[in-house]
Amino acid sequence: MMKKEKPKHIGIIPDGNRRWALAKGMGKQEGYAYGLDPGIRLLRLAKAQGIEEISYYGFTMDNCKRPKEQVRAFREACVEAVDMLCGEGADLLVVGDSRSKCFPGELRCYQERTSIHGGGIRLNFLVNYGWQWDLSHIREDGKPYSQDVSRIDLIIRWGGMRRLSGFLPIQSVYADFYVVDQLWPDYQDEDFLEALVWYREQDVTLGG
Repeated sequence: MMKKEKPKHIGIIPDGNRRWALAKGMGKQEGYAYGLDPGIRLLRLAKAQGIEEISYYGFTMDNCKRPKEQVRAFREACVEAVDMLCGEGADLLVVGDSRSKCFPGELRCYQERTSIHGGGIRLNFLVNYGWQWDLSHIREDGKPYSQDVSRIDLIIRWGGMRRLSGFLPIQSVYADFYVVDQLWPDYQDEDFLEALVWYREQDVTLGG
């Protein structure tokens, strides 16, 4: 069977911030800030590897049911993450339900794809995202809210869990799924590089 080349679009599920914080003797809400630096390091490595598009899972609509201090912490972390990622240069799109009070107002200006610092890699950031909301076809043109996000080739999830958690269901339909057992704040570049090697070893069938 035909083997795969480099993935064009990679989805990132950065799980394990709360578990990491508890293991360090911190409050759960303190873990989110430690997930910022890994996001920047991964983006830089993805650029160096010639990846064309990256989608980060920020937080879901269901996450907003957590205690207030946790919600406040991950909202603030997402705003800071976008600020940091913008400094790297990207064509940025934030996807999520901005009608909710859980959506950070500072990010509404990125709900249309915006070229930052000269543009470059297509960068999608899911903030207050829900798969049912995405597929609700409320838009006037009848298309999902994530219509400007391309099909995903590879999804990498940190934290050891083996589930999509509602991550971009249309774009993920034929994605390969790679799990990293260590928690997201413990990210190492080798995690990403090993996922790329694994991806190239997978067969291409697309149902055939």
